[in-house]
Amino acid sequence: MSQEVIVTCAVTGGHENHTKHPDFPITPKQIADACLEARGAGAAIVHIHVRDPDTGTPTGDPALYREVVERIKEAGSDVLINLTSGYGGRFAPSDDAPEVAGPGTNLMKPEERMRHVAELRPDICTLDVGTMNFGERVFMNLPAHLRVMAKIAQDAGVKPEIECFEPGHIVFAHTLIADGLIDAPPMFQLCLGIPFGSPATPEIMTAMRNLLPEGAQWAGFGISRQEFPMVAQAIALGGHVRVGLEDNLYLGPGEFATNGTLVERAVGIAQGLGATVVEPARAAELLDLPSRSQH
Repeated sequence: MSQEVIVTCAVTGGHENHTKHPDFPITPKQIADACLEARGAGAAIVHIHVRDPDTGTPTGDPALYREVVERIKEAGSDVLINLTSGYGGRFAPSDDAPEVAGPGTNLMKPEERMRHVAELRPDICTLDVGTMNFGERVFMNLPAHLRVMAKIAQDAGVKPEIECFEPGHIVFAHTLIADGLIDAPPMFQLCLGIPFGSPATPEIMTAMRNLLPEGAQWAGFGISRQEFPMVAQAIALGGHVRVGLEDNLYLGPGEFATNGTLVERAVGIAQGLGATVVEPARAAELLDLPSRSQH
């Protein structure tokens, strides 16, 4: 039997470079349509952020998450829904008083960061398990906050996708698992190439894969030019994959991508390597999603 591969599409993200793409998904309708496009191209999971429909800037508004999710469900799609919990973790100190938050800060209580997850109960939510320099800002995920967020996801019956940007994040994730806050089998995402995080190289992905607990399901991705090389690398190491406009705006030099074309390319790479790209129902089985087993 060939290796089974789950393709996730991260359709919009929480970065500020949406103005660099001529057709970037901004509104709830555009984001939902991007999810349906990704599903049609072969993605089993869609990873969702939301944005202010008027400005395009990232937001954590639960009403916007609800609209996106409802639009996907009303379309009758079977795609697995993965909502971010990353919004509310950024800190930028003010120039004159660094202990005071400055422009760009959106730091929130862990309960606020998880409000939409507790209300909507998606199949999956992200859990970013470490603090790091995320470009010029600090992405702040304190251990105490992460324990609260993991428990909220667990109580809601939502599988956390443990996002790891550095090897030490995996080390902390082992603690959450040992403390009973994340149920087996754990689901990891190895996030590579983000400025000031781990670079997107075969050596780093291999080292991080080797730190994962036994029985873990995992995927990996690289951003920008390393998106497709890391698709091949993750499959070669026995993992799943992620692509999407959150991570990469281009299909090739000067050629803007859509979420659908990025997924199509990833599916082609997987099939070219002899893997089988799975449907959402099989992905749910592989990940042992509590939401799918309970409903």
